[in-house]
Amino acid sequence: MSTAALKAVFASVLIFLCISSAAAQDATEESPSLTDQMEDVFVAPVVIDGDVLFVVRGSSALPADERAETIQQRIIDIAESSEAEAITLTTRDMEFGKAISIDGTMVSVVTSADAELEQMDIEVLADLQSVAIEEAVLTYRRDRSDAARVESALAAMGWTVAFLIFTVLFFWRRGALVDGGARLAERQFSQVEEATASIVRGKALAGLARYGLQVLMWVLFFVVLYYYLSFVLLSFAETRVVAEVLLTYVTDPLINIFTGFVGYLPNLVTLVIIVVVTRYIVTGLKVFFENIDAGTIELKEFERHWVQPTFNIARVVVILVALVFAYPYIPGSDSAAFQGLTILAGVMVSLGSNTVVSNMMAGLFVIYRRSTNLGDRIKVGDQIGDVVEIKLMETLLKSVKNEMISIPNSQLLNSEVVNYSRRIDGRGLLVHTTVGIGYEEPPEKVQAMLIEAARRTNGLKQSPDPFVLWTALADYAINYQINAFTTRGASLPKIQSDLRRHIVEVFNENETQIMTPSYVADPDVPKIPAGHWDGTLATPAGKEA
Repeated sequence: MSTAALKAVFASVLIFLCISSAAAQDATEESPSLTDQMEDVFVAPVVIDGDVLFVVRGSSALPADERAETIQQRIIDIAESSEAEAITLTTRDMEFGKAISIDGTMVSVVTSADAELEQMDIEVLADLQSVAIEEAVLTYRRDRSDAARVESALAAMGWTVAFLIFTVLFFWRRGALVDGGARLAERQFSQVEEATASIVRGKALAGLARYGLQVLMWVLFFVVLYYYLSFVLLSFAETRVVAEVLLTYVTDPLINIFTGFVGYLPNLVTLVIIVVVTRYIVTGLKVFFENIDAGTIELKEFERHWVQPTFNIARVVVILVALVFAYPYIPGSDSAAFQGLTILAGVMVSLGSNTVVSNMMAGLFVIYRRSTNLGDRIKVGDQIGDVVEIKLMETLLKSVKNEMISIPNSQLLNSEVVNYSRRIDGRGLLVHTTVGIGYEEPPEKVQAMLIEAARRTNGLKQSPDPFVLWTALADYAINYQINAFTTRGASLPKIQSDLRRHIVEVFNENETQIMTPSYVADPDVPKIPAGHWDGTLATPAGKEA
């Protein structure tokens, strides 16, 4: 075998030994010892009518469960053999330990192994087991006496009568209780319906409440039935074991829930304190920002429309901090399942909220960068409208055609925004339009007509004066651009329409042909209307209306 092969074998053996050692160490730390396992196998209780008297230890020759069953049967046989209210109990030494006898009949033998298991002297253990056996025999006889039978029957009859009364009341008044609860819920939920503008229907919520009440009533009925059967079985000695088992199945979980709730009270008090403090902090922030909005408190360079979004951000931050403090006190927060769900929720949110987070961040930039305010007329891409609401995720515009347009804030942040309402130097916006007029027309005449059209247009400022720019010397015409200032950005479409109408009107009055948008040849007669438009009716040229 080569050296490399030897090294490989040696390494494999070394890894195997390390793994085996680690596994043995883990088994030693985590697995119960052989002695504990033997004790679990070779130990059994002696039970009479559901009561554990003591525990016995078995051996390979006589298993613990067989030994315990033999002792139980001997105690029962002795108890049923007589109705005497007193017994003679003796203990004597034997080869294997202390023998316990009742009226001369041996019941059990206390061995040194039993004393070792209980960690006490064999004499003391024998005395304790003797007392337990004596009490079990006498109790067994008392529970099966004639007086006890009568008492058990009366108790069972009492429970039965009580259950029958409850059943009659349940089926008689159940519908009334459910209807009353549903009406109460409907009255309460009607306020929710008014507050949410019929988004949440009160009758629908009342129907859910009715269904929940019906389920709750039936659960209550079956719980009472369960405990009735348990108490009836508990009244008789023969069925007491079954009753104790039934009660254990329900009562133990309820007790565990109650004790868990009592143990959780300190954490609950802490959560209540956190909630109360958080609520008062949020209320204080609300009062603070309301005073800013009212002008009672003034902050330098803090604009009024920042009040509500800033309050919302501060409130969210306070609530998140409160959740961080409250997290360790939430029930189950330290469990692996809860932590796993939290991690899963975080991963899902992080993977699926990229667009949402980008829109939220863009919304904050839109709110605080002062480029757009409520009421401004803006242009985003091909959309023009008035800003009616700036939300965290979107901005709502009302178009000039009275359409509601939703613009995602990420688009608003990454696009060019034209604001027609924001004043820059106090003069306002420049409204302009271009017309093409032939080279044969005197430019001074054309400029005068364009300025006259601007003066006739309502909404255009006369100071600064309107002016004309030559934008192009085209093939067949000069392109003149009339410019005039306006401070009515919200009325821009109407102003532009009126300006174009007045241009056509003035040029028709002066029998000047507009050659836009194209030119083919000089016509014999100028292409102008025979009449002119005075705003009310059309009249032939040269005649009075």
